[in-house]
Amino acid sequence: MASKRQRLRKELWSEDEDVWTGEEVGWFKIPRTFPLCLALLKKDIRGPEDPTAVYLELLSHHYGEGFIELKQESDHAFACGFSVGRLRSWHERMAKLEELGFIKTKSAGASKYKYVLLMHPTTVIQNLRDQGKIEDRWWNMYIARKAETRELTYEQRDQQKKQAANTRKRSGKTIRIGKSLSKKSP
Repeated sequence: MASKRQRLRKELWSEDEDVWTGEEVGWFKIPRTFPLCLALLKKDIRGPEDPTAVYLELLSHHYGEGFIELKQESDHAFACGFSVGRLRSWHERMAKLEELGFIKTKSAGASKYKYVLLMHPTTVIQNLRDQGKIEDRWWNMYIARKAETRELTYEQRDQQKKQAANTRKRSGKTIRIGKSLSKKSP
């Protein structure tokens, strides 16, 4: 399939075009269902605060561990488009992301948000669906896109996590869950 797209691209555009392949250092990976997640956050479940820019900016700071140590809250607010003095607006959006289950946070020192745990979007979306916060129309599009991209469903991920936990108990080895790693504590 990729070679078919590559051939078509070469026919439509010259080979010397500077295309985005996502293989370079400095990029982060997101699920192909992510635009739907952002649309859900932006319009359907957010309330008065739109946390999409804050969520995207947080994701750009993680390196696969699902954990972020925030340096300066004001720098993160600025990167999201909030001018100096609008830290409260950034705090409100962080609180909304935490309320919805997309993140968990810890404070330290003078920082209200120092450490951030990024929750798996599949689990968050399933929890929101179970709470009745997601309309059928959005949900149907989401599950169709997950199937199209072969992204694991909530049930498949849950089954893999259970199998990995059982294997870890027996062997103590690192087990792959979807694309994330689960490790036994030393």
